[in-house]
Amino acid sequence: MDELSVFLQIVFWGLYAGCIYILLATGLNLIFGVMKIVNFAHGEFLMIGAYITATVFLLTGLNPYLIILVSMLALIGIGAVVERFCFRPILGTGKLNEIFLSIGLIYIFQNGAAMIWGDAWQSVKSPYDGITVPIGPLSVPLDYILIMAFTAAILIGLYLFLKKTTIGMQMRATSQNRKGAMLVGINVERIDIISFGLGCALAAAAGTLWVVSGQVFNPYMGSIPAVKAFAIIILGGLGSIPGAIIGGLLMGLAENGAAFLLGGIWKDAISFVILIVVLVVRPTGLFGDKEE
Repeated sequence: MDELSVFLQIVFWGLYAGCIYILLATGLNLIFGVMKIVNFAHGEFLMIGAYITATVFLLTGLNPYLIILVSMLALIGIGAVVERFCFRPILGTGKLNEIFLSIGLIYIFQNGAAMIWGDAWQSVKSPYDGITVPIGPLSVPLDYILIMAFTAAILIGLYLFLKKTTIGMQMRATSQNRKGAMLVGINVERIDIISFGLGCALAAAAGTLWVVSGQVFNPYMGSIPAVKAFAIIILGGLGSIPGAIIGGLLMGLAENGAAFLLGGIWKDAISFVILIVVLVVRPTGLFGDKEE
């Protein structure tokens, strides 16, 4: 394999991995941007989305790419319940409360999933498994192309929702100035629950794409992606959705490049090396606002 083919393969696989990170980090950033809360249990919503997709697929045989809508709707409901009964009562009481609450939710979700689905590693075979598409010198799995297309479609839909709908504009207003939004009559509690549910739905989409890509999953698989999602939003800038997208792509490219050039043991570490460098050079992240 020549150098160009190797480079293109690293880039393509990095873009594929970045898609899952983008959806997870964008959902987390959406919640933080509106509510300013820290939720370390966000990776568990990815895990639940993965299990919902796998369960519906095994019960119905539906195309798993169609099940993404079911998974996202289910997580909107679950997210709304979590926001209403867990995060809303402690909103504004301090970051330490949010951190310990989210850590508690991690164990609740993990053990609940283990009771329902078991704790063994599982996987789902995509109906397009083994089908490849020639792109230049590469032979690319069709599933990876579909994952990129679905990620792009979801992000475009999110952009249009935030820019063109009344609720989306209210969410942006609340994110910019919460007290100001209340003064002009926006129901910020309603916006909180919608934002949290939508953020969880994006995590569910990431979980569904995780499943159809052939990745194995179990009740404890959400922790590492969640940590990486936090690294991405810090890298891109807290509250910046464009930053989450760019950060997710950089994370995917860096991981795959490091795995190829330095070995698999560097796959997880290299992302945090980049994060440290960015924080030293620009503490607010690539797209974060500079503090006055």
